[in-house]
This record gives sequence, C-alpha cells and structure tokens, in this order.
Amino acid sequence: MVTVERTITVDRPADDVVAYLADFGNTTVWDPGTESCTRTDHGPVAEGARWLNVSRFRGRRTRLAYRLHRYEADRLVFVGENRSVTATDDISVRSRAGRTVVVYRAQLRFKGVARVAAPFLRPAFERLADGVAERLPSVLATI
Repeated sequence: MVTVERTITVDRPADDVVAYLADFGNTTVWDPGTESCTRTDHGPVAEGARWLNVSRFRGRRTRLAYRLHRYEADRLVFVGENRSVTATDDISVRSRAGRTVVVYRAQLRFKGVARVAAPFLRPAFERLADGVAERLPSVLATI
C-alpha cells in the first residue's frame, strides 16, 4: 500500500472548498495526473455519486471507477477501483485563523501482482501529490 498526504492552506471559505472538491469531475483542473473525469450517474453530488476517472501514470493511461463514499461538511472520501488497485482519496477541510486548511490524503492498495511493485511506485505518487499541492491553491482561489 502507498499513502501520500499534503496539507494546503487557502484563503477561501471552507464551505466553498468542500462544495468544489465534492464534484470529482473537477480533478481535471487540480490533479495533474487526471486527463478526464466524467460523471457516470445523474442528480446532485451526494454520497454514492460516480465518476469514471482517466489518468496518466508513468506514461500509461489508467481508468478507475470512483464513487463518493462519504460527504460531510468537513470531509470527503472518494473510492476508485479497477482490477489492479483501489484508490481512496480522503480530503478533510477545516477553518483556522480565517483561512481554510485542506488535508489531501491518497491511499493506493494494489491487488494481485501489482502489490509487488507498490514500494517502487511511491516516488511517482509523491510527485503527483506535490503537483496537487502546487495546483490546488491557485484553483481554489478562483472558485
């Protein structure tokens, strides 16, 4: 299993940040690995909402079916899955000193033969997390 975490502080109200991040389709803007992320169901964004995320990782295109597992005022949990990995994106949001602190944690649990490669993939996932931490503040500043 690989876990990466970044803490990002922004000058936006926490409610606005949660509402924006709850739409996983927005990952195309703030996640440098995401090529597309399309909603696969209809209705308001709520627990159970689903997306098909297509990302590029180490030169290869990967598709994961994501669902919004938890939607709370201060926390979002998305779970994505394909045959080789289960990805959990856990995002907590809290107000502090007039600003908003976002803690983004991605956990990847590999399946089958892919489990052997997990330790070697950590540096690439750390770089992706760095990219999220770099992009997210400017994106959230414009919502």
